[in-house]
This record gives sequence, C-alpha cells and structure tokens, in this order.
Amino acid sequence: MHRRVRGEDASRDRNTFRKRDLAAAVAGIKGAVSFDIGLGPYTSFRIGGPADVLVEPADIEDLVQLVRQARRQRVPIFVVGGTNLLIRDGGIRGIVVNMSALRSIKDEPGQVLYVEAGVGMPTLISYAIRRSLAGLEWAAGIPGTVGGCVVMNAGTRLGEMKQSVQAVRMVSMRGKVIDIPSSAIPFEYRRADLPKGIVAGVWLQLRQGVKADIQQVVKEYLHYRRETQPLAQPSAGCVFKNPPKDSAGRLIESAGLKGMRVGDAEVSTKHGNFIVNRGQARAADVVALIEKVRRIIRRQAGIRLDLELKIVGQR
Repeated sequence: MHRRVRGEDASRDRNTFRKRDLAAAVAGIKGAVSFDIGLGPYTSFRIGGPADVLVEPADIEDLVQLVRQARRQRVPIFVVGGTNLLIRDGGIRGIVVNMSALRSIKDEPGQVLYVEAGVGMPTLISYAIRRSLAGLEWAAGIPGTVGGCVVMNAGTRLGEMKQSVQAVRMVSMRGKVIDIPSSAIPFEYRRADLPKGIVAGVWLQLRQGVKADIQQVVKEYLHYRRETQPLAQPSAGCVFKNPPKDSAGRLIESAGLKGMRVGDAEVSTKHGNFIVNRGQARAADVVALIEKVRRIIRRQAGIRLDLELKIVGQR
C-alpha cells in the first residue's frame, strides 16, 4: 500500500521539512513514532533509505489525527505496506506511515469480513480457512498487507483482489473517514483508481466453502509458487507488466538473463520477472539491473517492458 496523500514531491531536499514542523505533525499520536529510521525492514525487498519520520498509527482515530496535523503543517504522507515497492537509497522525506497496528478482522453477516489495512494476507487467508470461507485462494504466498493488495489490485493467475472487494474504508486527505463501494472504484491491471487518501480497511465478500477443499487449493498453489518463484528471497514480486499476449518472465528467460547481477541485486534464477536481494543490494543496484534488462529485451525482442514495480524516494 504505497500511495501519496498530498501533491508535494517526495524527492524534495530533506531540509525542506523542519524538525519542529515534523514534530508538530506527529504530536499526540498514540502509536509508535520514529525519526530518521531506515525503511528497508518495512519493505519485502529489504531495501530503502531513511524516512524523516515513520509513524505506526494505533487505530483509525490515530490515523485521522495524523492526516489532519500533517495537512496543517504541509508535510506529505506516504504509506508502505505493499510488495511491489522499491524505495530509493536516499529515502522518503516527510512522514511515512506503516499500518501494521491496524490488524483487526471482524465477521459480518453474509460471509463478509471487515479487514483493517494492516492485516497481512497470510493472516487473512488463515482466518478465512478456519471459517471455511472461500475466495482468497489466489493470494496464497503473497506477503503484503490487505491495504496494499487493494491499492494495487493484487492478483495471480487464479484471481484478483477486485473479485472480493465489497467496499473500501479510507481516510481522505482532509482527515475524514469515507466508505466507497466497489461499484465506484475503477479496478485496472495492478491498480485501483481510488481517491487520494489512505486505505484503512476493506469489506470482502467471500463465499461459504468446504475447509478441506480450500486448504487443498491453497496448498497446491503455494507449492506451485515455491517451485516457480523465489519466495524465500527478498523481492518485490513481479518487476515488469506482461506485454500483450506474452510473458515478461518468458522474454527475460529466453534472452538468457536469469542470474544477471548488479551488486547484490539479481534476476532470479527461478523466475525471470523477479529481481531478488541477495543480501546487501541497494536500490541503485536494482534500478541499474532493471535498465540493463529493459535495454536487452528492447534490442533483442523489440518490446519495451513497462514496470509493475513502483520506485519512490530520493536517489
């Protein structure tokens, strides 16, 4: 879940936001507040420079207060929580929000779950299985948060997030809580066209199933993904969008690029459309490797690979 909630450029000089403005923006917040902290541990890539301030709101009321105060101080907010994110080595100026404390799940009538944005997809799938609720099997192996999966309309060959979304709860740029029905959200390939703001929760319409059958589908798909994707290594999922009627992974493998490295960034030997962090990769290494792959595919196949990965922050 990585969405700006103000129009300012995250790449401005870090001295733009004075310490007193940042302090005023986070004053009275109940959740954890950390200044000048590296963002690598908060991304699936394990890569990322520092945030001026990292805030983990305790609840939605805390989030509302943060957004309102940040707006008054003219400090931008950026949310982390998805898997298709690379944060540059210079980090992100302003406030970075980690939604991990918003992790409640509530049962509602008609096989509906209300899930807060910070819930991890593995946790949600386990919760659904215990209640014999089907509809999320496609997400087996996705490590991101529910909020991030909504924002990027996460998906696999088995399905997409949009198929289950009934409504989304957001905190607007003005600090108001708004609920948006799925019928009012244009979902696209790896993107949900949401209003500017922060996803706080989502209502998911699932269906009653047989627990053993759901478990079997999840088990089989996890096995497939472990055999074909580098799930045990830090990555951001698929780097490139699939071109029409083709596969980015196939193109990269056909070009003999599996195993290509820049520093500790490597094109996965398991799946050509993954770049993995072999330990100490920098964002600059990943970006350089992306450009090398793009140039070679453009030269050999005449195809421009568009990014599915989002790259943010300062160089």
